[in-house]
Amino acid sequence: MAKEQKTAMLRITQVKSGIGFAADQKATLRALGLKRMNHTVEQADNPVIRGMVFKIKHLLKVEEF
Repeated sequence: MAKEQKTAMLRITQVKSGIGFAADQKATLRALGLKRMNHTVEQADNPVIRGMVFKIKHLLKVEEF
């Protein structure tokens, strides 16, 4: 019987507003599911999500769990 492997998760919180930043950065916030300040989402830890987080790291707080 194969063991089920748990996927690492990231808890991503928007700590700064997207106002005044480039449209692609605002679009990245939306793609992550963030809609307002202090909004938190949980996403799977994979290269796609890590790339989006890296692009707008100045707007986010990220925790692994």
